[in-house]
Amino acid sequence: MDAPEYPPKPRPGDRVAVISPSSGLPGLFPVPFELGLRRLESEFGLRPVEYPTTRKMGSAPAERAADLHAAFADPGITAVFASIGGDDQITVLPLLDRELVRAHPKPFFGYSDNTALLAWLSATGIVGYHGCSVMAELGRPGSLHPRTAASLRAALFTPGPYELTAPGASNDVDRPWDDPKTFASEPVLAPCDEWSWRNAGRAVEGVAWGGNIEVLSWLLMADREIGAPEAYEGRVLFLETSEELPSAGDVFRILRNMGERGLLRQFSALLMGRAKAWSFDRPLNREAGAAYRREQREAVERALDTYAPGMTAVFDVDLGHTDPQLVIPYGGVVRVDGPARRITVTY
Repeated sequence: MDAPEYPPKPRPGDRVAVISPSSGLPGLFPVPFELGLRRLESEFGLRPVEYPTTRKMGSAPAERAADLHAAFADPGITAVFASIGGDDQITVLPLLDRELVRAHPKPFFGYSDNTALLAWLSATGIVGYHGCSVMAELGRPGSLHPRTAASLRAALFTPGPYELTAPGASNDVDRPWDDPKTFASEPVLAPCDEWSWRNAGRAVEGVAWGGNIEVLSWLLMADREIGAPEAYEGRVLFLETSEELPSAGDVFRILRNMGERGLLRQFSALLMGRAKAWSFDRPLNREAGAAYRREQREAVERALDTYAPGMTAVFDVDLGHTDPQLVIPYGGVVRVDGPARRITVTY
């Protein structure tokens, strides 16, 4: 396995870009966005810099690409944060200048629709960071979750290995950003399942690739930033699902199609994120949410049984659309130690 190239890390006091390469939701919901900006400064010592489309809804893909280019090209900017996700970042990718970004590598933080940009950066040879949007994680009501804060701090400032650990309690129930009462109290956490292991008889290490499974399916359909199956040999696949709550059937079909493409069998391990099981459109209660997660896991296992029966897999890892959220180095090294039941990432 070739050693991945990590971009230089920022230091407290540095200027960091805050951009909206997917959706300009900061313009509609300034409270969580501005809270996230304040925390970047007060808790991490970083000075956020906004760009023309950061708070602009409906900006054209070319405008968002220009902001991204400006952020990477500016020598005074040492990291780039996505404000939030969205659903059309795939339209920005063809407009990006790979040589410009490759010449100015910087840590990029985002997830959900930002899976598209993370995959693009990985294909460009730059390690990115799946997690920690400004509005959702940094703008969390009450305070940053300590586990999220520790993971982000390590990813930002500390090279070397970092062990991920299960939190014991989590939350995926959202509260409205346009209601001031939302920010008067912390989210209520509930006990959650421990991480669950499959084929845990070996330890494997590989470069991480994956992200939000719905966005990955779009990239696969458009044939964007997806290499030949052999390019993924030995890598660690990580996946998660969004607040759109895709059905177990949809999750199975996406994985089935990855299997038919010859992708699934290439990976040495799978980290499956704790499935989000609540949305404003589908506010599932605790029992219904547990059933949704169980059905999704069964769908994933059915696909693995068919296309990668020997793969080591860990379920309910706290990555993606969950609180707390652990940062995954996209294109960076992940070690999955089945016998020791440990997951270690290299930031």
